[in-house]
Amino acid sequence: MADNWQPDSWRSKPVIQVPTFPDAAKLDEVENRLRGYPPLVFAGEARQLKKSLAAAVDGEAFLLQGGDCAESFAEFHPDNIRDTFRVMLQMAVVLTFGSACPVVKVGRMAGQFAKPRSSDNETREGITLPSYRGDMVNDMAFTTEGRVPDPERMVQAYNQAAATQNLLRAFAQGGYADLHKVHQWNLDFVGDSPLGDRYRDLACRLDETLDFMAACGLTAQTTPQIRETEFFTSHEALLLQYEQAMTRIDSISGDWYDTSAHMLWIGDRTRQLDGAHVEFLRGVANPVGVKAGPTTSPDDLLRLIDVLNPDNEAGRLSVIVRLGAEKVEALLPPLLRAVKREGRRVVWSCDPMHANTITSDSGYKTRPVESILREVKGFFAAHQAEGTHAGGVHFEMTGQNVTECVGGGHPVTDDGLGARYHTHCDPRLNAEQSLELAFLISEVLKDQRLEQRKADRAAIVDGAE
Repeated sequence: MADNWQPDSWRSKPVIQVPTFPDAAKLDEVENRLRGYPPLVFAGEARQLKKSLAAAVDGEAFLLQGGDCAESFAEFHPDNIRDTFRVMLQMAVVLTFGSACPVVKVGRMAGQFAKPRSSDNETREGITLPSYRGDMVNDMAFTTEGRVPDPERMVQAYNQAAATQNLLRAFAQGGYADLHKVHQWNLDFVGDSPLGDRYRDLACRLDETLDFMAACGLTAQTTPQIRETEFFTSHEALLLQYEQAMTRIDSISGDWYDTSAHMLWIGDRTRQLDGAHVEFLRGVANPVGVKAGPTTSPDDLLRLIDVLNPDNEAGRLSVIVRLGAEKVEALLPPLLRAVKREGRRVVWSCDPMHANTITSDSGYKTRPVESILREVKGFFAAHQAEGTHAGGVHFEMTGQNVTECVGGGHPVTDDGLGARYHTHCDPRLNAEQSLELAFLISEVLKDQRLEQRKADRAAIVDGAE
C-alpha cells in the first residue's frame, strides 16, 4: 500500500478535467450515498486480473482492451452490451490463435461515462455553454439546463454499471462464450467479408484445432475453459468524486480497492506527477494504466512508473501508448529503451485510436482504419527491434454497425460517415472493422512467433557447434 495515502488524499492536489458542481451540498449527499452502495467488482477479481496481466509483461499473455469511447444512458440496452462482448470474444479467439498464448479480455464497459475535454466550454452560434463531459456529468444536448453538472448522474451511472456487470458475468459464465459458438460467428464473418479469402485459411485451422480437441475429449461438457471465460471491466478514473466514493478496504488483504472497475487508467491529459489523478491511483491496489502520448519523455514515464508502481510489481501497471501512425516508430523506441534499461516491469499496450483522429472533408471527426493498423504494426516493429514484449492493444469499438471510422473491408467512405454516426464523443471501430483488425494483428503475432522460433533453433544449433 502507498504510504501516507487515503482515498481523499487527491483533494489536496491540483486537479484538472473535473467539473465544478454548482450544488456542493447535493454533491456531498450523493457521494455519501454511493459510499453505502455495494461494490461493483470484488478485490479478488482485481487480483486475478493483475495475475493475468503479469503474464503479459513477459509475453506469455496478450491484453485485448476495448469498448465504447463513452457509454451513454440513452443507448443502454442489453443488445448493445451483448454485441460488444461478442465482438471482443471473436477478436480474442483470433488473437489467441495468432499469439499462441492466453488473451486477457478487458472491456471499456460498466463505468466509461466520463470524458476529458480540450476546453471547459463549447460555443455554438454565439452561445457558450459548459462542454459535455460524459453522461456521468452532464447532458450531450446543447441546452443551458442539460450542460449543468449534476451529481445525481453519478447514481444513474452506478446503476447502469451494476446492470452491465451483471449481464457481462452471465454472458461470460453462462455458455454464451463457448469457443465453438464464437468460432461459428467468425466463420460467418469470413463468409461475408470481402477479405474472406485472406482469413479463410486461419479460420479453417481453428476449425481443425477444435476438432482435434474434441477428439481428445476436450469439449464444452468436459472442460469449463471451453464454455466459460474471464472478462474484466475498466474505465478512465476521471471523475474522482465517484472513484473515491467507490473505494473500499478489502477484508482479506487490508488494501484499498476502487470497486468501480477491475482496472482504472489515467489519461494523457491528467498524468501530472503532482496531480490529483496520479495521487488517487497510486493508492489503490487495482491494476492501473497510464496513457503515454507524443509529449511523454522517457524521464516523465520513468517517474510515473516509480510513483504508480514503486514495488515494480508485474501486472500492476500498463503503459498505454497513443503516439500516432506517423510518430510511433520514432517516439516509442526511446521509451522502450529507458524502461528496459531501468528494469521496470510493465505491460506495453498500443492505443492506435486517439492520435489518429482527423476531421473529414464532410466535417465529421473520424479515424482511418489504415492509420490505426499502421500504428499497431509500428508498435510491434519497435518492440521486436528493441527485444521487448508488445503486451496488448486498446481499441475504442462497438458491436454495432456504425459508420464512424473510414475504411475497412466494406469500406466506410467520407460521404457515408453520416449514415450511422452515433458516438457521443470519439469515433469507434464497428464490429466488422474490429474483427478485421484482429485477423490482421493475428497474422503479425503469428509471423513474429515463427521468427522467434527460427531464432531459438539457430541459437541451439550454434550452441551445439
